[in-house]
Amino acid sequence: MNGRRVLLLDDRGWSVSGSPNIWAATSVEDIVDTTRMVVGPDEPSDGHSHEDMEADHWALLAATLRQQGVDADAPELKRLPHDVVLSKRLLARVGHEPGSP
Repeated sequence: MNGRRVLLLDDRGWSVSGSPNIWAATSVEDIVDTTRMVVGPDEPSDGHSHEDMEADHWALLAATLRQQGVDADAPELKRLPHDVVLSKRLLARVGHEPGSP
């Protein structure tokens, strides 16, 4: 790969119920960890294994890249680094950048 960054998923989300002060107790690291869990692979359904779901997940991401003109296969993609990029709006809501106090 050439070091280029390509957005794979920007259509995921989740909600958390709680007080308006939930942002004070939420860290960027918690959001990143939850994001990695939310974006997949999904838990297996009847007749499917974790391995099946993981293979399907990476195949779908490789297909998303192909639609953007990037040639990558699922095993190759799985080996590459994957960053979670949070919006400026969310970072402002939480109040700090990753790794800062």
